[in-house]
Amino acid sequence: MALGTPSVMPGGDPAIGRLVRVAAPTFSFEFFPPKTERGNELLWQAIRELEPLHPSFVSVTYGAGGSTRGRTVEITERIATETTLTPMAHLTAVNHSVAELRNLVGRLAEAGVRNLLALRGDPPGDPMGEWVRHPQGVDYAADLVRLIREAGDFSVGVAAFPYRHPRSPDVASDTEYFIDKCRAGADFAITQMFFDADDYFRLRDRVAAAGCDVPILAGIMPVTRMSTVERSEQMSGAPFPPALAAEFERVADDPEAVRQLGVEQASRLCERLLAGGAPGIHFYTLNRSTATREVWHNLALPTVAAGG
Repeated sequence: MALGTPSVMPGGDPAIGRLVRVAAPTFSFEFFPPKTERGNELLWQAIRELEPLHPSFVSVTYGAGGSTRGRTVEITERIATETTLTPMAHLTAVNHSVAELRNLVGRLAEAGVRNLLALRGDPPGDPMGEWVRHPQGVDYAADLVRLIREAGDFSVGVAAFPYRHPRSPDVASDTEYFIDKCRAGADFAITQMFFDADDYFRLRDRVAAAGCDVPILAGIMPVTRMSTVERSEQMSGAPFPPALAAEFERVADDPEAVRQLGVEQASRLCERLLAGGAPGIHFYTLNRSTATREVWHNLALPTVAAGG
C-alpha cells in the first residue's frame, strides 16, 4: 500500500515520506503560528536554538478553521528560504473551497515547500462541535490527500491516533479511516500526542495487520506543567495514564519538579518507542526549545543530514 516517493523533491526539498523509510529513526519538531509579536520572537528563538540539532524536518501547524492560514504559509516559506531546515506545512479542509486549497498548495510549491500534512481539521471555536463542510470543499482528509497528489509532486503525511480519534465510534472504524488516507496517497503519518507507548504499538500493529506499511512517527510532547495533564484528553483524545498522573500529582506544588519529571518521562517514553521500532519521534514544542532539547540530549539522537 505504500506509495514510493523520491528522496529529494523538485527544488532539492527532501521528501519526508522517503526520509522516514531510509533514515530511520528520524526526529522532528512542530511549531505553531503565534498571535503576537512577542510570540513571534519566541518562535524564531526556538527555531534558531533547535536548528543546530539538524532535525529531519520541522512542521508548522494550521489554526482551527484556517485561522492562521496566512501566517502558516509565511512561516513555512521563511523556514524554507532563511534556514537550513526542511519545512512541512499543515493544511486543513475546514472553511476552504477546493480552489482555495489548490491555491495554497501552489503558493507553497512556489516557495519550494513540497512536504504537506493533510488534515481535515477541527471546527473553529469548539473542536468537538459539528463539522460542516465548505460548500465547495472536501469532506475528509483522504479527499485532501488526493487533491494534493493531483496538484503535483508532493510528499504527503496524515494524522494517526494511538487511542482513536475523538469522533471515531470505535477503534476498528478509526483504523479503517486511517487506511483510507493511506490508500488515497499518504506516504507517512504522525500521531497525535500520547503518553503510553502501548497505545502506539497497538496502533502500529493493527495498521500492519490490515496490510498497510506506511511509517507512523510518534508524536511526543514533554509535560512541563500540570495543565498539560489536566487537558490531555482534550488535546489528544486519550485519557492521561492514571499511574503517570499520580506521579505528577505528587510533585504538583513544585513547578520545577513537574518540568523535570516531564522531561524524564518523555525521555523514557521515547527510548521505549525507539527500542520497539518506531521510525521516528515528532516533538510538539509549543514554540519552546528547552524541554525538547533536554529530551533530545537524553536520547543522544543522531543528527540527520538534509536529504537523508
